[in-house]
Amino acid sequence: MSAWLRQLGNWAGPAGVVLLVAAAALSVARPDWERVRAALAVVGGLALLVALYASFKDVRAFFARRTARYGLNVLAMVLLLFGIVALVEAISYRHSYRLDLTENRRHSLSPYTIEVLRKLKVPVEVTGFFRSDQPGKRIAEDLFKQYASYSKGKLTWQVVDPDRNPGLARRYGIESYGTVVLDTKTKSEKVLDAEEEKLTNSLVKVTREGKRIVYVVQGHGEAELSNTERPGFSGAKAAMEQANYEVKELLLVREAKVADDAALVLVAGPKNDLLPAELEALDAYIARGGKVLFMANPFQADGLKKYLEKYGIALGDDLVIDRISRAFGGDFVVPAIFQYEPHAITKEFGNVLTFFPLTRSVDVQAKPPKGVSAQVLAKSGPGSWGERTRAELDSGAVKQDPDDRPGPVPVAAVATVEATKPPEGKTNVKARIVVFGTANLAANQFLNIQGNKDLFLNTVSWLAEEEDLIAIRPKNIRQTPIVPTATEGRLVFWIPVVVLPLVVMACGISVLVRRRYTH
Repeated sequence: MSAWLRQLGNWAGPAGVVLLVAAAALSVARPDWERVRAALAVVGGLALLVALYASFKDVRAFFARRTARYGLNVLAMVLLLFGIVALVEAISYRHSYRLDLTENRRHSLSPYTIEVLRKLKVPVEVTGFFRSDQPGKRIAEDLFKQYASYSKGKLTWQVVDPDRNPGLARRYGIESYGTVVLDTKTKSEKVLDAEEEKLTNSLVKVTREGKRIVYVVQGHGEAELSNTERPGFSGAKAAMEQANYEVKELLLVREAKVADDAALVLVAGPKNDLLPAELEALDAYIARGGKVLFMANPFQADGLKKYLEKYGIALGDDLVIDRISRAFGGDFVVPAIFQYEPHAITKEFGNVLTFFPLTRSVDVQAKPPKGVSAQVLAKSGPGSWGERTRAELDSGAVKQDPDDRPGPVPVAAVATVEATKPPEGKTNVKARIVVFGTANLAANQFLNIQGNKDLFLNTVSWLAEEEDLIAIRPKNIRQTPIVPTATEGRLVFWIPVVVLPLVVMACGISVLVRRRYTH
């Protein structure tokens, strides 16, 4: 190779590098100088090719060395590793799957939330106001991602630092970090804690049009909505309001009829019989296609027994005894229910336990009246029975007698009734009736035990003809801390901190010694 070409190569290499760096710098400093940048890149590339041609023998000799081959192999392996990582990242971005191995599925959304998200009909924007270093920010982001993944594109989300976006925070009236705002075109809801139950309830509120009214009959010793004590219904009222129902008291003796805007009427454990005029008002409501939930406590308001017969329901004069309840920490008068008949209300109750405290039997008539279709909803266990002897119940020494009803004992039933006076312009209207053998199921003392709250709210949703809200609701997250023994604690320290580093070090020394003696 001529000397001048070698001399040219010595200058062309550095000049090519300088021109390429200048082209890269221009793309940042002056992105509008596209032609200049392209010219510099082309000239720089040609200069490097010239330098490579002029030093071809040296380059070939360099790569012929053993160290150069090892270096190229290492470079190829590094590039291959980066390529695999990039490919996995790209695939995971488009196809994301989660596997929750926790005992109570604490990192998964409840079936109720998933059902709500899958049936979203309007776009919802979720904005979380978190500081960048706020501890709950990542948990909220993970929750938002799960919500978005089930919404079929209907739900979008963002996390905003209110300190860096004071205008947006002022617009929504944000006063505390961690507030979440759910927006649709017509409604907006604010949640102070990014928890699944609160988010889902707010999601229902912003996506439902109007409010459905639940009227609760009062005046006969029924459970009181304002009572926050153990037998009160304040918890049930709050649960219905969180599900976007408006709950109102109803004095039938004064109103004389059920309002037309009633989504359903709740008769929660009357101690005394309803007056004939009140029953007639309920009959008129049912004839219009109304929906009623009766919760009939045993040995109270005996008139309900005869009244419900016309709708195919048979109330028993007994108290259900279930000795297996003691295995769950309950009393034998608190039957544990785990047998459910196929129905929309209980479709998600495959392995969900409920408790019916102090319940009577609720069965359906073998031949229901014309226009009535009835079925049992839930039964007690096979070891239970319906105790009919009041003396034994009063003494507390109960035993199953021949005249007692053997288990399984039905404790809830549902009936549909053809409306005889449907609203004008509507045809094929059917009233819905659900009867529980106890009102204690939804009392403050028992509402949050196992699946009681889900069963109560599912019944309300079915009666209100909102079947899409029937599911198992978000559960409380139960913490399961790991408490190791002293030996396990020592193992946790010694294995990763001492043993594994020593093993790696011993392997390295062994390889080094073998190479030295080999050469």
